[in-house]
Amino acid sequence: MKKTVVTFGLISGVLSSLMMLATVPFHDRIGFNYGLVLGYTTIVLSFMLVFFGIRSYRDNVAGGSITFARAFGLGILITLVSCVFYVGTWEVIYFKLMPDFAEKFSKSAIEKVVTSGGSKEMIDAKVQEMKDLTALLNNPLKNAGMTFLEPFPVGLIVTLISAAILRKKPAPAGQEEEVGAPVMNS
Repeated sequence: MKKTVVTFGLISGVLSSLMMLATVPFHDRIGFNYGLVLGYTTIVLSFMLVFFGIRSYRDNVAGGSITFARAFGLGILITLVSCVFYVGTWEVIYFKLMPDFAEKFSKSAIEKVVTSGGSKEMIDAKVQEMKDLTALLNNPLKNAGMTFLEPFPVGLIVTLISAAILRKKPAPAGQEEEVGAPVMNS
């Protein structure tokens, strides 16, 4: 099980990290709204490895059968490995490659309220919210915790769906030999 978790978790994590790093140079052109859509799309794609990891384990290690609980456990471990890569990559991007991210994000969020005709109270509330968010993001541990909460729910959903689809009870003893055997009527 360890080999499957490490292999598929690493592939999923590296995929999400590479996609995140590939979009950093284009962040200002993409914008926050499209960046969010692109980010979650890559998260979903990277978590497809959860499905393939469970299937690989079931077919190559578990003799073609796996319980929902075992499949869920395997999938959630792959998800956790992938999430660690995602968080680590974001920490590097946030603190080293895009140290002005919080400032730009705050400015964009405040502009949305202003352009939508928000009242002074709404604008002031958004300004305070963005100050609080920036303070939170500038703390590496809190930033890591918040970042973990981006991909994990997606991975959890993919894990639940994959475990439900891929669960397969072992064939009853003796039935394996009979499958495909010719039927003889006497």
